[in-house]
Amino acid sequence: MIPRRIKHLTGALLALSAPAVAFAQAADPKRWQLNMGRGVTPSSVNAYEAHMLALWICVVIGVAVFGAMFYAMFKFRKSKGAVPDTSLTHSTKLETIWTVVPILLLLVMAFPATDKLIKMYDYRKSEMTVKITGYQWLWKYDYLDNGISFTSRLTAADDALRQSGKDPRTVAGTEHYLLNVDNELVLPAKTKIRFVLTADDVIHAWWVPALGWKQDAVPGIINEAWTYVDEPGVYRGQCAELCGKDHGFMPIVVRVLSKEDYAKWVASKTAKPAEPAAAPAAGAATATVAPAAK
Repeated sequence: MIPRRIKHLTGALLALSAPAVAFAQAADPKRWQLNMGRGVTPSSVNAYEAHMLALWICVVIGVAVFGAMFYAMFKFRKSKGAVPDTSLTHSTKLETIWTVVPILLLLVMAFPATDKLIKMYDYRKSEMTVKITGYQWLWKYDYLDNGISFTSRLTAADDALRQSGKDPRTVAGTEHYLLNVDNELVLPAKTKIRFVLTADDVIHAWWVPALGWKQDAVPGIINEAWTYVDEPGVYRGQCAELCGKDHGFMPIVVRVLSKEDYAKWVASKTAKPAEPAAAPAAGAATATVAPAAK
């Protein structure tokens, strides 16, 4: 009985602390996360700041409106002998105020939002390009600047576990269950990277929340996006477009390395294997030098 009460008390404390935790989220989404994440790119930070500006404006409006409403309900109620005021009915001044104020608020929010939206689609001055192609149910990555190409799909271990009927929460080492891939997308930090996205069969959507954007991969169409990550790290995502029966098992893992480590990774991928030494021709006799005749 006591452990159950402790469990309930712990849950209540976590629920009460959730609003505070919402403002200190990690890059990847977490369970019970209330607020959107700040992310690790300029695009994600711009989206987060625009969201927070709109949120606090809404909070101020909500507090003012509901505060005035509850004050009026309790202060001027009929049981206390209050008489309805009819002077505000069809008041031109009041109607002008509640029309102009929302317009001004929209203008205040529109200018920074438009500026951030323009920056989100500015692909100029990219230092490298990665082509992303969606398939049922995997991703293919082509590094167009150095010829590296590989596919990325759910790991065999996660795929076997999901079909085993076991509860993943009871299995050790499943912190990122269904979010592990056999080949990660490796990118350099402090580099502006351009992505071109398409698909080979149906519509997919490449989405890594920490990068701050989501882009559809449509057959026959090339969509574009870009990113710039300051610090190395590992960021996870999934396909965000219903693309078939295994849509939920199409994860994305982006590993961001320092420029030095990324150069080493590229070298390891592009290094050609040493050619084997040429074997002697079949049936060739070993040459011998005859002793000089006296």
